[in-house]
Amino acid sequence: MPEVAVSRRLAQLPTYLFAKIDELKKDVLASGADIIDLGTGDPDTPTAPRVIEQLYTSAKIEENHRYPSYSGLRILRETVARWFEGRFSVKLNPENEILPLLGSKEGIGHIPLAFVNEGDVALVPDPGYPVYQAGTILAGGKPSFLPLYKDNEFLPQLNSVSEDIARRAKIMFINYPNNPTTATASKEFFKEVVRFAKKYEIVVCHDAAYSEVTFGDYQAPSFLEVGGAMDVGVEFHSLSKTYNMTGWRVAWACGNPQIISALLKVKTNLDSGMFQPIQYAAIEALNNSDEEVSRVAKIYMERRDALIDGLTKIGWKVPRPKATLYVWLPLPSSFTSSFELTEYLLREAHIVTTPGVGFGACGEGFIRIALTVPRERIEEAVGRISHLKLTYH
Repeated sequence: MPEVAVSRRLAQLPTYLFAKIDELKKDVLASGADIIDLGTGDPDTPTAPRVIEQLYTSAKIEENHRYPSYSGLRILRETVARWFEGRFSVKLNPENEILPLLGSKEGIGHIPLAFVNEGDVALVPDPGYPVYQAGTILAGGKPSFLPLYKDNEFLPQLNSVSEDIARRAKIMFINYPNNPTTATASKEFFKEVVRFAKKYEIVVCHDAAYSEVTFGDYQAPSFLEVGGAMDVGVEFHSLSKTYNMTGWRVAWACGNPQIISALLKVKTNLDSGMFQPIQYAAIEALNNSDEEVSRVAKIYMERRDALIDGLTKIGWKVPRPKATLYVWLPLPSSFTSSFELTEYLLREAHIVTTPGVGFGACGEGFIRIALTVPRERIEEAVGRISHLKLTYH
């Protein structure tokens, strides 16, 4: 069969980083090794039984088997509005300021299609969630990377964006609490983003998927809490990590009604909405959220502390994040390549991690560890690492 020619846009996409890790895992698994997978951020604890029961109950109702509304159930949007006001003291109009999504990845990947023309620029954090770059390329746009450096607390320096790039930019992605760096952002930073976006007429897309996975007294703010944010942007929220519902594909975008309307127009041409029983299950999750959110966050905090305390005892220098289900770990002094360390840990200790460079060039020098295995397995991973005698200067 002759080779099939793919589009130039598809050819521009970098290899999805988890695909590379999977190839390495196959070799190690073939040897019969016991792998501890700290790579993918996929929660290992189950969805709450009451949410599953609601799905089951709703799935037995015949009318729920028909095509759903493109804009989602009104009752789901009203539930999101109540939750959002209770959590962030921000009032949203369920009619035109909230849009359910088939996972936040879907909405993030589609939104460039609404605003980016051929050759337009999207400002993309580096390191960052790969979908920001991929969605931009598939829309015909050009990613312009915003470096996130430790010295600036992994916040982009907007005053370093050239005038030419800023004027060509149509959208900007930001993400706090951040994947992969675990950094958090203040309202002062969000105010700076609003000023920048208004000056250059840029649509802001804030990915807040980890807003509820926070530790201790820290609570992540919403971008929409800041004055003027509703004029320039939208925020993406997801039930995936907070409610252990990654496979359910349920999330929403909220904010500026014109931006929401444009995203809805894209979606009406590309999907047919969310299965209604899943929407009812999402309502159940959001209506009984406080206890579940606290329970999940406590699990990740205990795992975070087990990992960091253990690595600190054997000489590693590990920052303690205030949010997310990850740890962003600087490389030991004997390594200069994050992919080299990832491969070494997999082959020598049978531990899967994610190389920082897979999230962008500025991610080099770090690996990401996901706290998605039980504490006992994390402690076992630390034990395996200790036998490798890796050190920092």
